Amino acid sequence: MSAPGGGPAAPPPVPAPGDVPGVGDSAHPWRATLDRLLVPVRHAPFTLGFLAVLWIVGAVTGSLGSGPRPHRMERIAVGVPALAEGRWWTPVSSLLWCPGLGAYIGSTVIVLLLVTPAERRLGVARAAAALLGGQILGTLLGVGVVKLGSLAGEQWLDSLTQDLSVTPTVGALAAGAVLSYRLTALWRRRVRLGIVAFSLVMALYVGHLQGVLRLGGAVAGLAVGALLLRRRGPLRPLHSSHTEARVLVALVVAAAAIGPITAILYKDAYGPFSTFNELYVSTRPSAQDVADACAQSVRDCHAAHAVRGFYDSPAIAMAVVVPVVLLVLAEGLRRGLRLAWSLAVLLHLGWIALFAYWLHDFLGNPSAYGAEPTEHVDYVQYFAEQMLLPVLVLLLLLVTRKRFDLRLPRSALWGLAAVAGGALLLASAAYVGIGWAVRDQYDPEAGFGLLLSGLVSEYLPPAFLGYFTDWPVPVGGTAETLYRYCGLLFWLVTLIALLITFRRPRLHTDADAAVRARELLVAHGGSTLSYLTTWDGNYYWFAANGRTAVAYRVIATVALTTGDPFGVPEERADAVGGFARFCDERGWTPCFYSVGAATREAAERLGWRSVQVAEDTVVPLPDLAFTGKKWQDVRTALNKAKKEGVTAEWWSFPDAPVAVTDQIRSISEEWVADKGLPEMNFTLGGLDELDDPAVRCLLAVDAEHTVHGITSWMPVYEEGRPAGWTLDFMRRRADGFRGSMEFLIASAALGFKEEGARFLSLSGAPLARKATEEPPVALQRVLDYGGKMLEPVYGFRSLLAFKAKFQPRYRPMYMAYPDPAALPAITRAVSKAYLPHLTAVQGVRLVRQFSA
Repeated sequence: MSAPGGGPAAPPPVPAPGDVPGVGDSAHPWRATLDRLLVPVRHAPFTLGFLAVLWIVGAVTGSLGSGPRPHRMERIAVGVPALAEGRWWTPVSSLLWCPGLGAYIGSTVIVLLLVTPAERRLGVARAAAALLGGQILGTLLGVGVVKLGSLAGEQWLDSLTQDLSVTPTVGALAAGAVLSYRLTALWRRRVRLGIVAFSLVMALYVGHLQGVLRLGGAVAGLAVGALLLRRRGPLRPLHSSHTEARVLVALVVAAAAIGPITAILYKDAYGPFSTFNELYVSTRPSAQDVADACAQSVRDCHAAHAVRGFYDSPAIAMAVVVPVVLLVLAEGLRRGLRLAWSLAVLLHLGWIALFAYWLHDFLGNPSAYGAEPTEHVDYVQYFAEQMLLPVLVLLLLLVTRKRFDLRLPRSALWGLAAVAGGALLLASAAYVGIGWAVRDQYDPEAGFGLLLSGLVSEYLPPAFLGYFTDWPVPVGGTAETLYRYCGLLFWLVTLIALLITFRRPRLHTDADAAVRARELLVAHGGSTLSYLTTWDGNYYWFAANGRTAVAYRVIATVALTTGDPFGVPEERADAVGGFARFCDERGWTPCFYSVGAATREAAERLGWRSVQVAEDTVVPLPDLAFTGKKWQDVRTALNKAKKEGVTAEWWSFPDAPVAVTDQIRSISEEWVADKGLPEMNFTLGGLDELDDPAVRCLLAVDAEHTVHGITSWMPVYEEGRPAGWTLDFMRRRADGFRGSMEFLIASAALGFKEEGARFLSLSGAPLARKATEEPPVALQRVLDYGGKMLEPVYGFRSLLAFKAKFQPRYRPMYMAYPDPAALPAITRAVSKAYLPHLTAVQGVRLVRQFSA
């Protein structure tokens, strides 16, 4: 496009990369998030109308305080008795009431969260049909399950056969489940997991009829959505990215922690998972419990008063220590930490072992548990039900083990161990030492051995008191203070330290060496791809003088490098031979991958062979100007973006508000799901690699704060400062601005040029290269064929053709290897590096792609 005077149209101004403009105001990122949340509510007349009717009906019938009166409840509520007596309208009438004020508020929140977006995405008619139809189908399904369970002799379900229920959340959950089929891949999984987890928690922990009906609504909504709204083509599970898989596992662990807490909030919870709920969340003994203990003995009376006083003090926080530990571990799992995974596995193994021990003890002496002979089967069932959840969570953790491979630096581990160990030592010394000094404040007087044995119970929730060892009962002020706060001090310090450690921004497989390698890279630089060496999964070889390094990963017996050696420029060639000797001493086959001409020449001097595996594309910036016919597409994208109100905004991903990062995650997950194959790693970054303060993200954002596309840029260092930038992450919203990538790359080039950068690398496209007159060798032909076969899936050749729009200079990238006989092992290693999480199903799909 041209300006009116005939010259090229001027591109819109781009903020300098040093600036970080925000969506709205970056100083108040919550404001943008709040705006995005309120916009749908303002445009949801059906949802707001339904909620108005719900509250008006409740007010007119006097049901807001404690629910409908008994005579009305019998007419409008749904349940086994209602349907058995012919009240066929109750699946519909139950939609318009709630059982109390808390339920009205909770139901309003659920309806706003689920029905509002359903109305916007599905339309008023479909949203109303999903709400009403889901209410009817869900209640019928739930009542049917209760009846069948009762006929089968299931004790819990049999206890629900006389209950009645009113709640609109059955239809709301069904509408949310139907809605999930119209969401992006990211929110599709999260909404479904949230709906199912909430329904299961309410049904299995709280155990009311309402919870079973909600679960029926969720199942009905998922089934109806699958039949009516799923996309064309085979119905198959969507693949999640490496990052999102961690999030989903963390949500499952968090739900296992929240379930017991939720059950405690209901005084009459009797779900199958709440039988031993006090072991998860300890409860305060009642006045009657204290009176019964005092009727038995003086010591039991003192113990009951000590426990009662425990709950009347800040030490009551110890009552929820098990769920809190699980929530902290869930945060570590979300970040992919091996330490969090190991601790979660140990915790669930311990929990399973504890219940297995109690089950064995019960089978050996049932009378000690107060069980009548006719109740033995029920008790065994209680133990089995309580063990089911930790067993399932443990299996999930074991199956997803490879997802949690990030390791903390040794310094962080030692620091964490010092803090936790110090807190344990201090609390134990205070409990035993001070306790010995005031031993007369215990009943009976505490000896040194009794104080030591009491340490075990001191660090366990109150419900475990006396289960494993005797504990000294405090009767004096100082002894009571030790009893209440020593364990609390340890857990408070340890959990805070653990949470702080988990939330460190950058972690690596070889964390200590990664810090040293990054310092070397920043000081002396490397190639355009050398910043990839800072990514997780790499180990590091350093020259004897520490002036050069090689990032590598060992797969089977192949040591595969991440790009060229980096460090002092004049010593990089020698690093090739040094790394080769290092590998030879360990029986590994070295392979330099995605390296430039200098590394290739150094390897060939050692007698190695090489083959081109990619093509780097470098755009010089000093004389860059989008003039002439060859820049037509780029100018068109810039001018079209200006016309449609799309602007370029720089962000640092770790500092961006949720309104921005959530859209980025959603766009990325949709891309992964549509491929049907996992994201490629190794030299291609994903969401994990964005979470780095040194990486800059440029977003295409419209006037409504919708992100249409994103690019990320990695620094290329020279003498301690960026001399250029390399493109890594590229994603575009499927229904967004069509020219977003051209617009973002051109905008970035202008911004970096203004900053003083010398070049911009569009990075290399694997298995794609510019045509040359040099006849390819046999291995080169195989790689070219592989790139051709993968083109429909990953589009490497199309990517290389796209980059040609920016008139780059082409620089071949090579793979250098010492022995042709090792090529099969090297090929497997490269494949594993790029697709480390390839499942069997995806492998079959990939083979089909090759043979199509």
